[in-house]
Amino acid sequence: MDNLLKKELISYLSSFVTEERVELFQTKIKERSRHLTVVLEDVFQSRNISAAMRSADCFGLQDVHIIENKNKFISDKTVSLGAGEWLNIIQHNKAKQNTKLCIENLKKQGYQIIATTPHNSDITLNEVDIENNKIAILLGTELTGLSNEALSLADKKMKIEMHGFTESLNISVSAAICCQNLSNKMRKSDVNWKIKENEADEIMLNWLRNTIKSSKEIEGKFFEDNGKV
Repeated sequence: MDNLLKKELISYLSSFVTEERVELFQTKIKERSRHLTVVLEDVFQSRNISAAMRSADCFGLQDVHIIENKNKFISDKTVSLGAGEWLNIIQHNKAKQNTKLCIENLKKQGYQIIATTPHNSDITLNEVDIENNKIAILLGTELTGLSNEALSLADKKMKIEMHGFTESLNISVSAAICCQNLSNKMRKSDVNWKIKENEADEIMLNWLRNTIKSSKEIEGKFFEDNGKV
């Protein structure tokens, strides 16, 4: 779909929701970012992924990557509170080397891969350079953390500083801390972290589709009326 047709479709679908809803979407899109993303590797409990998705949405991240090597993700809407409707969820589950392919693809997109680990870390969370790099925060399974493959492919290893006897956090808590810390740091910086216009249109279109009942039928009517069927 070309950009002009996409804008026309957005305008058409917008007529099926309230003006307040459209204005809310427009406001929230201005706060979305792909400069920072979260990658969850083989997390066992889907509710922890759903909680991490909720944190990503709360702090304005648009993309969450889910690597499924052994554990399949099933969304828990009672935990995510519908966050999946506003995010781009990219599931990596179609190859034997999902971890490798996901990380290599993110690197091609210009992301620096930061692996979270309490052991043998290079930097702390506060030392992550959000201004000079797009950042992908990599978090692992609840019991054993990230795989050796993920750790070896990462550009840097990072730890969240802790000062108690327990040296590990629940993955959903770690994700929330990372999202909050780095999102705030990003927004206070001079880096151009906002979504590009063409990406904003795609997000707006998806949000409208997820909001409107019978959106497929309504969209089909639009294309039929415009001779695009």
